[in-house]
Amino acid sequence: MKITIDLDELLEAKKINQAEYDKFSRFAARSTSALAFNILVGFGVIAVSGATLALVPSLITAFVLGMAVFAGGIALAYTRFEQWQLLANICIIAGALLLGGTIIALDEGSTRSFLFVAAAFAGAGVLTQSRLLIVLSVLALFTCLGARSGYFHASYSLNVKQPALTVLVFSLFSVGVYQLSKILPVAYQGLAIVASRTGVFLVNLGFWIGSLWGDGSDQATIPSWFFSIGWAIALIAVSIWAWKANRRWVINVAAVFGSIHFYTQWFEILGPNPITVLLAGLLALGFALGLRAMNAKLARQA
Repeated sequence: MKITIDLDELLEAKKINQAEYDKFSRFAARSTSALAFNILVGFGVIAVSGATLALVPSLITAFVLGMAVFAGGIALAYTRFEQWQLLANICIIAGALLLGGTIIALDEGSTRSFLFVAAAFAGAGVLTQSRLLIVLSVLALFTCLGARSGYFHASYSLNVKQPALTVLVFSLFSVGVYQLSKILPVAYQGLAIVASRTGVFLVNLGFWIGSLWGDGSDQATIPSWFFSIGWAIALIAVSIWAWKANRRWVINVAAVFGSIHFYTQWFEILGPNPITVLLAGLLALGFALGLRAMNAKLARQA
């Protein structure tokens, strides 16, 4: 367990003496030095890998580098030395991303390649207790349904080709993994919760895109208003459950996406003009104050 404390405040309040202050300060300095060293070495590993790939630009080079960096990260992780864990995580993530990108490139971005990468990331995430790899595995599954993101000049894009299927699949996924987390060993419960939360995020993305353009996949058009109403009902229902179960994370996510839903429809219907922007800003302040009060109340109940 890690606890953050303010040594200066404790000393001033006379909760600790000068000797204890000096002792804890030395521990902090040692930890900071180890952190800086790990970050520098991690950047060095990434720089060497990138330079090697630039000198010998091929998928084989990328695959070999990815395997080497990933294997090195695994080896460091299993040494169980606390000071090396950050570097191990950097190597594991960098190696996994390099391997995943290579596999997808070799198979020309097929659904099969994304499924394989999703399974590989999930297995590596469980093996190394990496929550980031678990998140990446769920995002790879998201891509299997035709989701894409892109960047153009000064703009970003999100493409969800099958919003209805996205909502259905990841709703079932999130509920299923959440229920699974209740029976898993403690060491793996956090991984399952992270996967479930990522699924919740993707469900909301599916609703969001559907509320704007509907779903015309497989020649069965679902109108945008259906998604708009369904999303609002889902957010309200989930918020009520989260309030009763004291799930602060779920309430905050529902509040954020509820705000996104509201403002999406607000500007879609009323259009952007000084009056609508002013009213939207005032409403945002009210939402923020209300959410803060709600979190404070839930914290007192916890």
